[in-house]
Amino acid sequence: IEPVMVSDGPCGIRKQADAADHLGLNASVPATSYPTGSCMACSFDRALFRESGVTLGHACQAEQLSVLLGPAANIKRSPLCGRNFEYLSEDPYLTGELAASYIDGVQSQNVGVSLKHFAVNNQEYHRMSSDSVVDERTLREIYLAGFETAVRRAKPWTVMCSYNRVNGTYAAENKRLLTEILRDEWGFDGYVVSDWGATTAERVKCLEAGMDLEMPGKNAANDRQLVEAVQNGTMDEKVLDTAAERILTVVLKYLDHKKPETVIDFEADHEKARKIAAESMVLLKNDGILPLKKDAKVAFVGEFARTPRFQGGGSSHINSHKVTGAWDVVKDWGNITFAEGYGDQEDVTDEALIAEAVEKAGKAQ
Repeated sequence: IEPVMVSDGPCGIRKQADAADHLGLNASVPATSYPTGSCMACSFDRALFRESGVTLGHACQAEQLSVLLGPAANIKRSPLCGRNFEYLSEDPYLTGELAASYIDGVQSQNVGVSLKHFAVNNQEYHRMSSDSVVDERTLREIYLAGFETAVRRAKPWTVMCSYNRVNGTYAAENKRLLTEILRDEWGFDGYVVSDWGATTAERVKCLEAGMDLEMPGKNAANDRQLVEAVQNGTMDEKVLDTAAERILTVVLKYLDHKKPETVIDFEADHEKARKIAAESMVLLKNDGILPLKKDAKVAFVGEFARTPRFQGGGSSHINSHKVTGAWDVVKDWGNITFAEGYGDQEDVTDEALIAEAVEKAGKAQ
């Protein structure tokens, strides 16, 4: 059986080099960085999400990736959640519709997705041990609805379970979530993979609940649990066979249709990312400033106009092939000025930079 590779990817491919660490946080290969889920969802555009998925799936074929780890369909509930930038919306309907369109796009290229993080994963604080306590109606109408739409309509190849407990039971051990709801009710037929390090010490219980693939792998102690459970009769060997069959089915689905000759056009993909960003912009208020007059004098203040901060951190941070800042676009227009305003490395007030910014802003009109 040939090996296959998966990659982080809601906002672009983050394929690790050969010397990757077990969490996959080392430098990754150059790739196109797309707007985050929170930005793209502002477009309310199913076609745009599908187009981004098609482009990412094509790039996955070029990079020989079998599964792209995304989209992230958790509901935004707390403004302090460290992954809100990945999540699509506070609204379950919008989340489900856009996630399904993204999945359709990626999987049209014979590359799988991993719909995540299942389920009720809405904060990062103590995410390995927190308990999401939720009643049935709220669970169904808010937290599961987006996942349900995506699973029923787009049929993701894989689903990633979350770290947290749900009503006292870890997601990785939660048979009601992973088997009774996900498989029996919604018809999911792929494999469930753990979030990285989300598998509990009770590996047998996880497998019996429907959590098929432990990531990262090579945990000899957990492997021994499965072997011993089959040998001593505490776990039916059919449970292990079923998990193996689910994983191999997805692996072979990719291997039978892989296209290593695929080539990425980075400039074309960068232009698509720019288009997506433009379509996702939302103007909240206009006090007569826009549209700008052709002869208007404009001042850009702030270092981020030249070296923008973008994306979120951690597992979705892309090694961007190209970064276009606002200043790159307008610097040759003639009636545009720039002032640094502040340093972006240290939290130190520089009066000279402030004075320059005030002067140039005062001349803009």
